[in-house]
Amino acid sequence: MMFTNKQFTNKIRADFPILNQEIYCKPLIYLDNGATTQKPKQVIDAVSKFYSETNSNIHRGVHFLSEKSTLHYENARETVRQFVNANSTKEIIFTKGTTDAINLIANTFGEKYIKEGDEILISEMEHHSNIVPWQMVCERKNATLKIIPFNDKGELIFEEFEKLLSKKTKIVAVTHISNSLGTINPIKKIIEKAHKLNVPVLIDAAQSIQHFKTDVQELDCDFLVFSGHKIYAETGIGILYGKEKLLEALPPYQGGGDMIKTVDFEKTTYADLPLKYEAGTSNYVGAISLGVAIDYLQDIGFDDIIKYEKELLDYATKKLSSIKGLRLIGTAKNKASVISFILENIHNYDAGTLLDKMGIAVRTGTHCCQPVMKHFGIAGTIRASFAFYNTFEEIDKLHDAIIRIQKLF
Repeated sequence: MMFTNKQFTNKIRADFPILNQEIYCKPLIYLDNGATTQKPKQVIDAVSKFYSETNSNIHRGVHFLSEKSTLHYENARETVRQFVNANSTKEIIFTKGTTDAINLIANTFGEKYIKEGDEILISEMEHHSNIVPWQMVCERKNATLKIIPFNDKGELIFEEFEKLLSKKTKIVAVTHISNSLGTINPIKKIIEKAHKLNVPVLIDAAQSIQHFKTDVQELDCDFLVFSGHKIYAETGIGILYGKEKLLEALPPYQGGGDMIKTVDFEKTTYADLPLKYEAGTSNYVGAISLGVAIDYLQDIGFDDIIKYEKELLDYATKKLSSIKGLRLIGTAKNKASVISFILENIHNYDAGTLLDKMGIAVRTGTHCCQPVMKHFGIAGTIRASFAFYNTFEEIDKLHDAIIRIQKLF
């Protein structure tokens, strides 16, 4: 079955109730998938069914509902394990999201391994969530944050990464796909190079996990993080994958219920992985929604998703590039389905506001990537980010709307 078949595309769109509405008397065109994806009815129905029939706090109850709820939660963990091909469910930690997962590693790894004079290596295109936690570690430990630069196409300069990598480097943390530029970074190559110096690597997969299959064993990454709401699940849930031996060696991040074996006023002993890092009542409903969302994507098939989103990107790039006065920001050869651009003499916020009045939802501003904007000497961009439920007709309407805005100005 060809994914570009209109009938099939309509079938996919029918799974997303939110898309079937009008905004300001215009059909909704949702092109803000980099910020959050919409939820299929399979996820919505599963969450509603769980609250209606099963809801109870996990792990600590011996009654029927608690045991059933716990089973759903741990089944979701196994679904994630299989999805990223981790060795064990001990390596799958449920978090609040990507930011929470990065902070977990920054704090625990930083506490145990970072010392004065050490270096942490990130890239110039990182989201603030993969900058600020490492800055805080460096300030606390009197360490140094080193930055891998990118060129004006938005591609990491690998030779500069090689120069920055040294015996002082204690960890590399880099995004798989830039949320502001769409660049797909050569993370396999980065990991291989870092491992030659025994430097662990954390991959921010918040923008990549929904676009193509990720195999943590094939990549050999040490840590990988992502958010559920970027991959068609609920908000407030995310994943930290970490190699078991590394997670075992790190200290706990937070204290409280579920992460303990025994508590005494003299000494507390901690639970085994993965509960060691899941203090308090977890977002177990969010975890269940993540498992359902992953099953949904796998039923569609990532080969079809990759093919179709690549066609959308190519079509949108050609279409928008034809507009006089429009400048693309981020023209890497290897890109995901994200297009950032600016319009000559029109502020990104003004353009975004007018697009909204035409029923088109895009993201405007710095996209939590102020250093990227500084690199290009701009205040921000307009970002259209596509998912497999978007259509070529929607791209045509975006093109026409931009031309109309230019005429208005």
